[in-house]
Amino acid sequence: MSDSRRTLLAWEGFWRDAPPGAGQVFWDSDPSLTARVHLPILAGHADAALPLVDLGCGNGTQTRYLAGHFGRVLGVDGAAAAIDRARSEGPDAVVEFRRLDAADEAAVRALHAELGDSNVYMRGLLHQCTAGERARIAANTAALLGRRGRLFAVEPVAAAKEALQTLAQGPDGPPAKVRAVLAHGIAPGEMPDSELPALLRAHGLRIAASGQLPLTTTEYGADGSLIELPSQWAVAGASEAPGG
Repeated sequence: MSDSRRTLLAWEGFWRDAPPGAGQVFWDSDPSLTARVHLPILAGHADAALPLVDLGCGNGTQTRYLAGHFGRVLGVDGAAAAIDRARSEGPDAVVEFRRLDAADEAAVRALHAELGDSNVYMRGLLHQCTAGERARIAANTAALLGRRGRLFAVEPVAAAKEALQTLAQGPDGPPAKVRAVLAHGIAPGEMPDSELPALLRAHGLRIAASGQLPLTTTEYGADGSLIELPSQWAVAGASEAPGG
């Protein structure tokens, strides 16, 4: 079985078993702490009349927040169980969800043919993939952006893995939400901090802005505060596109 197939099966199992409702998954933070923080950064560079694709949307919490801020919002994920969850947890939201593997070139190009140039929101997707998958996703994202779309990508930095390992090795073992992730064989991959900007540039994208922000989780530390992971973000668009 290929690594990508094994990873997909792990995510299918995870989303089938995850408790329903907001905040029940480790990274399913309240949008006021996540997408609301990211949106002004992307909005400063993006044409809001273009569609926005939430690539790797999971159960769609952030996607639903982003709906209404762009001409059309579509959440996609490779796991059918995640899409089922997204649809069931927000059936009345003005947002669409569908299954799509971000590493599948034909599927992504077909989506671009349907939507045209699109903005992309991508949170914590790349570090969960193999190096080969990351390269394909970067290439496919560039195709989805076209000339006019803008990407907001945010990924945990290498130090976040150390923070997670420390959390998992606590005296009481991993917190319940972390334990649920590990039980399905899902773990952050080895992704150097330099890889995110390098991947974007290697696929014809120019980085218009970048920085670091804490990525809030739904798990609490010993002091009662929400655990935050260090992350880096970048806004990028086609190299030849004006203003981006």
